[in-house]
Amino acid sequence: MVDPRPEVIARRLAHVKKVIAVSSGKGGVGKSVVATTLALILNRRGFRVGLLDLDFTSPSTHLILGVDDLKPEEEKGIIPPLAHGLRYMSIIYYSVDEPAPLRGADISNAIIELFAVTQWGELDYLVVDMPPTISDAALDLIRLIRDVKFLLVTTPSMVAFETVRKLIMLLRSLKVPILGVVENMLVNQTDSIREKVWKLGVGYIGAISYDVELEHTFGNIQRLLDSQFAMAVDACASELE
Repeated sequence: MVDPRPEVIARRLAHVKKVIAVSSGKGGVGKSVVATTLALILNRRGFRVGLLDLDFTSPSTHLILGVDDLKPEEEKGIIPPLAHGLRYMSIIYYSVDEPAPLRGADISNAIIELFAVTQWGELDYLVVDMPPTISDAALDLIRLIRDVKFLLVTTPSMVAFETVRKLIMLLRSLKVPILGVVENMLVNQTDSIREKVWKLGVGYIGAISYDVELEHTFGNIQRLLDSQFAMAVDACASELE
């Protein structure tokens, strides 16, 4: 029997102009806060933006946004609620703040179902916070969403960059567009990661210095957007338009 959901997903996303998957290959590099801040900045620039948290193991964008009490509406599908101007959807709505015990085919099925039931409406950008591994989720997104583009996040750590390098190789083998690499949590100014990215023939979008005050902005959008971190993400966003 043919699964009708991929066709439904195409209709659901028919009026979404650009889909940006923010991915890293491993956790702890600040991927979720980059994705959230990027979505907020694009919205502040006047774009219609959606944010989707696909992290099945540890969703955190709701904490960054400070929207624990939001719930989607149901009307011929799921309508994402507005969160600080963003159409916001997260697996947290269904996992009740507990890790989703899903593996393999179950994760694929959950992703397909989430995209099939969600009504995004008209958006200029849909920013997707990906799970922090090279997983089936990335492959499903590539298979289900036409013209999805990946923005990769690393830190100066060689371990973090190695996972990003592998992700670049995977995306290239699948002929998936890569917007570039953002280097987060930079402490000492160095061109090491920049040069490694260039050698791979991928764009180096920009560097974001380590901000010791960043975590204190979570839940307070104005403080987040006023932070040095957000200023650096804003510069990166200029490279993506």
